[in-house]
Formats: sequence, structure tokens, C-alpha cells
Amino acid sequence: MKKVRITVMKMARHDDLIEKFENPLDNPCCMNLGDVFIADGYKMPDNFCESAWESISPFVMALAHGAEDIYDGWMKDKHSAMISCNDGFRPVSFYLEAIEK
Repeated sequence: MKKVRITVMKMARHDDLIEKFENPLDNPCCMNLGDVFIADGYKMPDNFCESAWESISPFVMALAHGAEDIYDGWMKDKHSAMISCNDGFRPVSFYLEAIEK
């Protein structure tokens, strides 16, 4: 099984939605632009957002088990994927790439 590198590529913030719908939160997101994590199969990397892991883990698993060309040619590198977490207020885009053993 391959390891998968997870890189935080982009972080958005929808202040209009936050103001209108969200209850105040002390620390809504623990990710930082440029953060890099290594996933070893099904195990969530240390200090990774649990909610984001729920969104991206199926793609991490697929790449770790050798999946290629997710979504039929969507990515230039067939051993990668660009996946966002499901936070509608502060979505984070992650670049996932399989790493050879």
C-alpha cells in the first residue's frame, strides 16, 4: 500500500455565510496554507482535521491502494486528486498524491 501526501493548497472563507448562519466558534479550522501531511493507508495523519478527513479519506484510500485516473482524466497526474473538505463556511482544497513505497 502506498502512502499519500496531502497538501493544503487553498483556503476560502465565506464571511457573508458565516455572519448569516454560523454560531461563533473559537477555532473553526486548524489547517494552514501549505501544510503537508502523510497518510499511511486508513490512518488519519496526526493534527489533521477530523471533518476534512471524513471528506477526503475515500480518495486517500483509493490512491493508497493504487487507484489511477480518478474521474477519467480529471487530473494531469493520474496518481493524484484535488479534493475539498465539506465546510461550507471555510472550504479547504487538498492536493492528494500517491507516494511510492
